[in-house]
Amino acid sequence: MTIEEKARGIKLLVLDLDGIMTDGRIYYGNYGDELKAFDVKDGFGMALLKRAGIETVIITAKKSKIAKLRAKDIGIRFIYENSSKLKVFTKILSKFRLKAHEICYMGDDLIDIPVLKAAGLAVSVPEAAAEVKTISSYITKASAGRGAVREICELILKSQAKWDEVIKKYI
Repeated sequence: MTIEEKARGIKLLVLDLDGIMTDGRIYYGNYGDELKAFDVKDGFGMALLKRAGIETVIITAKKSKIAKLRAKDIGIRFIYENSSKLKVFTKILSKFRLKAHEICYMGDDLIDIPVLKAAGLAVSVPEAAAEVKTISSYITKASAGRGAVREICELILKSQAKWDEVIKKYI
């Protein structure tokens, strides 16, 4: 099955945070505050997905106020922190009444492997661990935190013939 064929059936995008939505680096300020950078184009890609009826969910192993702020800012209603990613994935299947093949999961590190193996479309980034790249269906051209999420959003929308509709108000 081609990537486009897999993407055609996607009804939910599930993302790891660090190393997918960010470049994986964490900055600490003088007062112990944590900083991360997010790509505006990634956020807009998720907004376009939502406009097409495809929600995005974040699963992150690390608890973070920043993750909640970013999720709220871009309209992501569901963020799961500090838990087993595979257990959360199973909950998501039930909550959204989906089959595993209807979910695209993006992850970059060893902790993501069980979910990548379970998801219908397993996506990673060029900076991912070698073991992750080996089992991923698709490796983005764009880097983590630098357009990788936007790339997969566009791939899904174009594969489902929804791209022209979601961007028509801008053209």
